Amino acid sequence: MLKNIRVPIRPHFGTMGLAPKEADVVNSIPPSYTGGNIDNWRIGKGATMYYPVAVPGALLSVGDPHASQGDSELCGTAIECSLTGTFQVILHKKADLGGTPLEALDFPMIETAEDWVMSGFSYPNYLAELGPDAQNAIFAKSSIDLAMRDAFRKMRGFLMHAKGLTEDEAISLMSVAVDFGITQVVDGNWGVHAIIKKNVFAGQA
Repeated sequence: MLKNIRVPIRPHFGTMGLAPKEADVVNSIPPSYTGGNIDNWRIGKGATMYYPVAVPGALLSVGDPHASQGDSELCGTAIECSLTGTFQVILHKKADLGGTPLEALDFPMIETAEDWVMSGFSYPNYLAELGPDAQNAIFAKSSIDLAMRDAFRKMRGFLMHAKGLTEDEAISLMSVAVDFGITQVVDGNWGVHAIIKKNVFAGQA
């Protein structure tokens, strides 16, 4: 269809996450605080994903493999493909997380060799926030504004808890060193991600 156009591959899994505690049967399309259909191409080879565990056994689920996709997944699909992944699963006990970047983590976070990436959503926990009809209501209530605010709050909290900045310092740093992008606008619970380069902190002890 797109002749003389070459799209570089960025293999990744669009869906990866754990089970939430708010419902026994959950629509696989909207992402939430335990991950799921985040559709961020950075969840690829070499990436580390962090999720809060909400139910016994965690119940990891992986799928929706893509050969490539841009931020926003604008038309509702990427270059779909079959992928076989190799995963290492590590359980971090909450009692052992004091003083680490994971101490206050209650949302999905991506770590790559170069970046920390916070995943913001229109409704961080839509199953709890939108009432008994949440799994339908989320498709009518999503907002990029809300997702941007959530990504901002998560990055601010990360910089304060994990990097020891004051609130004013965190917000100032975000203005000059954090990149915000639209993760996706097609999965009901729209997403905005916030990215900060690890080398920003190269001078910290």
